Amino acid sequence: MSSNLTSSAKLLVPFPHPLKKSYTFICMKLEGDTKLDYIDVLIRPKKSALSSRQEVNLERTFKFPNSNTSWSGIPIVAANMDGVGTFSMMRALGKHRLVTALHKHYDLDEYRAMDKEHTFFTIGIKDGCEEKLEQFIRKYGEPRMLLIDVANGYTEKFLNFVKEARKMAPTSIIMAGNVVTGEMTKELILAGADIVKIGIGPGAVCTTRVIAGVGYPQLSAVIECAKVAHKVKGFVCADGGCRNPGDVAKAFGAEADFVMLGSMLSGHEEGDQDIIEINGKKFAEHYGSSSREAMDKHNGGQASYKAAEGKKILVPYKGKVEETVEEILGGLRSACTYVGARRLEELPEQTTFVLVNRQLSPSI
Repeated sequence: MSSNLTSSAKLLVPFPHPLKKSYTFICMKLEGDTKLDYIDVLIRPKKSALSSRQEVNLERTFKFPNSNTSWSGIPIVAANMDGVGTFSMMRALGKHRLVTALHKHYDLDEYRAMDKEHTFFTIGIKDGCEEKLEQFIRKYGEPRMLLIDVANGYTEKFLNFVKEARKMAPTSIIMAGNVVTGEMTKELILAGADIVKIGIGPGAVCTTRVIAGVGYPQLSAVIECAKVAHKVKGFVCADGGCRNPGDVAKAFGAEADFVMLGSMLSGHEEGDQDIIEINGKKFAEHYGSSSREAMDKHNGGQASYKAAEGKKILVPYKGKVEETVEEILGGLRSACTYVGARRLEELPEQTTFVLVNRQLSPSI
């Protein structure tokens, strides 16, 4: 599989000088290659020796570089969002050996019910988060899996927090993010992260690309960051942008080691949310962790110096998550069968992406 990796060019832009009737030139960087999202590609089928989807093994075993521990399971993660990263979701997904990243807002006593083998204990980097980790360790020991989650993983504060967390929890499997570039992926792994979470702006309820003008197309981000991470024995988790099981397959085909899902797992009974009925149809609220709704609920409102970088949508109520899980895993097995990947870890080497103008056949 080839990827359109970064090439940089200089762009000279004429800019009028405020005091002179002449032009000066500002030098800015422009990356010339087109970057891609999941919607821009399909996986090309190829001859396969597999005769049934039942022959595909979706479980993987990882040996992590900094915790020096191993983990086995299906590397699909429920996002640490309200209505998704819940204990009810953890119990449902754990039956399939999938993982849940719990949202940050549970009380410490509630973690006694945590399935350590399939659950990330999630913290941020605000004041009090280091103390929360210390309290967790005193009460329950080092978390088996620890997620350090921020919207902007490019700050020195975040990098230093990851270093401190590694000292506090030397054997924890640490996932940290979010970033979208290879250089920061490498820095986070060298700072102590085992897995780097990739994605800025691709989520269904994330508005960072609109509000801040910042982001990176998700398929290209995963390809580029995974290449760097694997060179230093680390791993990546593709976070955001998956709208259907085919996108999950594309993320794994792009060499993501883990894939995190938010909107695909929202709206289920296991989200522990109030269900809204409109014109006889049932809906659940789904909102971004940086939305006004989340800030009102958990932070006492939106600070005057910041803009909300998430939105709220209503998603149709989907009942129990079991059927959705079966659809995701079934689609992933189908993708592997189409390209001859007997195991999930073989999917990247068997994947060739083709650029497309549209994904769906025209309706009749």
